[in-house]
Amino acid sequence: MNFRRGRSREEPEINFIPLIDVLLVILIFLMVTTTYSKFAELKINLPAAQGEQAKTKSSEITVAVSANGEMAVGEAKLAAGDKAALLNKLKDEAAGKSDVIVIVNADAKATHQSVVTVMEAAREAGLNQLTFATRTQ
Repeated sequence: MNFRRGRSREEPEINFIPLIDVLLVILIFLMVTTTYSKFAELKINLPAAQGEQAKTKSSEITVAVSANGEMAVGEAKLAAGDKAALLNKLKDEAAGKSDVIVIVNADAKATHQSVVTVMEAAREAGLNQLTFATRTQ
């Protein structure tokens, strides 16, 4: 017994609009509540380099920086942070020489400021070629 003879059967519909609305709300919730990790420090490994020694030696001025900031140009010792004395000593050492290279021998525990002081004094003395000495392991 079919009582619905004249009527065709309706196909069921799936309405996707409410499903999309719910997914967007979940997505917004996840975006707002997610915490992004920030790195407090950088972990870097410095590269090792091996190069050939220079064939021709130009004029060199060696500046040593100790762990407590004291400096020495050649055999002359200077007080820690005494930029004016360092500048005068660099100018005296470079007088009459061309292509002077400043070699900075800084202790591994020397402060960054003491090394920057040496670099700035070399720049003010007109010595543009600067290199850092390292030891091989």
